[in-house]
Amino acid sequence: MDKYAVIQQIMKTKVVAVIRGQTGEEAVQLSKAAIEGGIRAIELTYTTPAIADVFRELQHTDALLGAGSVMDSETARHAILAGAKFVVSSHFIESVAELCNRYGVPYMPGCMTIREMALALEAGCDVLKLFPANHFAPSVIKSVNGPLPNARIMPTGGINLDNVQEWLKAGAVAAGIGNDLNKAFQSGGYEAVVELSKQYMQKSAE
Repeated sequence: MDKYAVIQQIMKTKVVAVIRGQTGEEAVQLSKAAIEGGIRAIELTYTTPAIADVFRELQHTDALLGAGSVMDSETARHAILAGAKFVVSSHFIESVAELCNRYGVPYMPGCMTIREMALALEAGCDVLKLFPANHFAPSVIKSVNGPLPNARIMPTGGINLDNVQEWLKAGAVAAGIGNDLNKAFQSGGYEAVVELSKQYMQKSAE
């Protein structure tokens, strides 16, 4: 799958599950539950122990797997070799952008300011992660697209069932969710994550 096909798939599914497990097995269960609930883009964070095993366990699912919390180009390379189809970080890292461009893998860095977004766009980033999104209102997307009309924004951090639809209607190409899934897993286990994922997908389709 080439770079633009990956981006199109993320924009089509609209919801990216950010999986941050306390253990590798927890990350696998969270991911499988999210997939069963209809989410087709899974961001596996590199803060999760034994993350390579998690990628290996999920390779045969029908979800698009990406890597999150990538802090350097070495980690990005490891993620791509493990099967990551997209790479995400909390902030813009030039060396990660260069490596991802070299291998034709979308890199979605966290940005908060117009300057950071402009630098990321100049480095070839096609989707920008607005992070943490809970510092902004959805109307920020229209404000950003004034000076940067080609910026595709994916808010992450503070996205929930109450506001995900508002963000998408404001122009977000997708939304990253994570804390809600973890809370559901801790309180209700696997089935609670399946049900919550279904609700997110229903909201995103309305």
